[in-house]
Amino acid sequence: MASVMLPLSVGIPLLSAVLILLIGKAWRNAGALFAPITTLITLVFAIDLLGADAGTYWMGGWPPPFGIVLVLDSVSKVLLLVVNMVAFLASVYAVSYMQKYTAQNKFYALFILMLAGMNGVVLTGDLFNLYVFLEIASIASYALVGFGVEHEELEAGFKYLVLGTIASTMLLVGIAIVYNLTGSVNMADVARFVSGMPPNKALLFALAMFLFGFGLKAGLVPFHAWLPDAHPSAPAPVSAMLSGVLIKAIGVYPLIRITYSVFGAPNIILNLILWLGVISAVVGVFLALGQYDIKRLMAYHSVSQMGYVAIGIGLGTPLGIAAALFHMFNHALFKSLLFLSAGSLESATGTRDLRQMGGLKKKMPITSLATATGSLSIAGVPPFNGFFSKLLIIIAAIMAKQYVAAGVAAFVSLLTLASFTKVMKYSLLGKLNEKYERLKESPVLMAIVLTILSVLCLGVGLFYNYFMDSIFNPAANDLLNQAKYISMVIGG
Repeated sequence: MASVMLPLSVGIPLLSAVLILLIGKAWRNAGALFAPITTLITLVFAIDLLGADAGTYWMGGWPPPFGIVLVLDSVSKVLLLVVNMVAFLASVYAVSYMQKYTAQNKFYALFILMLAGMNGVVLTGDLFNLYVFLEIASIASYALVGFGVEHEELEAGFKYLVLGTIASTMLLVGIAIVYNLTGSVNMADVARFVSGMPPNKALLFALAMFLFGFGLKAGLVPFHAWLPDAHPSAPAPVSAMLSGVLIKAIGVYPLIRITYSVFGAPNIILNLILWLGVISAVVGVFLALGQYDIKRLMAYHSVSQMGYVAIGIGLGTPLGIAAALFHMFNHALFKSLLFLSAGSLESATGTRDLRQMGGLKKKMPITSLATATGSLSIAGVPPFNGFFSKLLIIIAAIMAKQYVAAGVAAFVSLLTLASFTKVMKYSLLGKLNEKYERLKESPVLMAIVLTILSVLCLGVGLFYNYFMDSIFNPAANDLLNQAKYISMVIGG
């Protein structure tokens, strides 16, 4: 049964997207019903698969490397869980939030299509199908960024489309080079060839193409130009998905998988990832400090926080990788919480400018508490989840004698705290603006989602040892064991 859940995690969202469009012609609320049900089903699958043994599913019964294979291991379990959890909560939030938009069924169809693409990227064991699923998720996200069809949304969507297409082209070039050299696109089969080959400049060039392409999808500096425009312009549920899980599912995760499981983590690439992470952490936080647009500020912090993840990945140590995966998981929680909170504040006040807010804790206590929780989590204040993953990354950097990276990580955390202190001061504290006297708390569904994410940010922090031991340490060990991955997928 567990193996059947792998194709269903992709197939059910694809079918649901089609049904929403067909039924939506006669029923305006089809998407508002089907989207939460679909994401709940895939979330149940993801939770159930946490306890399943690692394994594969052969599409059409064709064995790898000749057929398409879906792979479940400790790493894909982590991503599958966080992607579907955030998707479910964002879809529930959207039921109330999207009431002000027309063409809601098209929104939900694109939303579910993006989920199908992300699940496919996480589960596939094939480079070309990774590209196909990545394009499904990307194209859906391009449309969702411009969904509001105002000038700002369309401009951001177009910029995202152009840069995303460049990234996709680089990935396709990398896949073509790998296929030319190895005669295969199955990741485990390619890994088997690569592990027995002498140093090869063509393969290093292919890996550089992957680093460029996935680095752009992940929003790492200097490939981040699209992100600060795309994330603020999108509707709040989409912003939560883009920053919370999309940049990880189609950017960070495939970069990790290909670097470690396929190419065996060459030092030159790990060093590049490490220093890209250091630069991203610093540049992102400094750009965020000067922002008063609450969603743009949070978008720049996505760049900065992905820098932390890249530092952990680039260290190449078990603790560094486990801490990076833990921070990726935590970032999905607190950044989704922050963007959904910002969406609630924007819906109520009609502005994203922090300077026009103030005193909102008096009128919107649940949203205010969620904003404060997300702010303290991303700033790394104990006992919230962000503190422990950041601390572990800093400890891993010190143990690896990467003292500059450790110092930068600690310094950036202080600047992040300063940035979100500004967010709380301008939006929640101070005197309430007279024009907001009649404000009310967010609708029930939106408030419930904010509460759940707030509890998760605190709960994961309080029980971080359990999560590290049961989820992230095993995932790090699997990534470092290339031979195990090859054996599991194709044997031998």
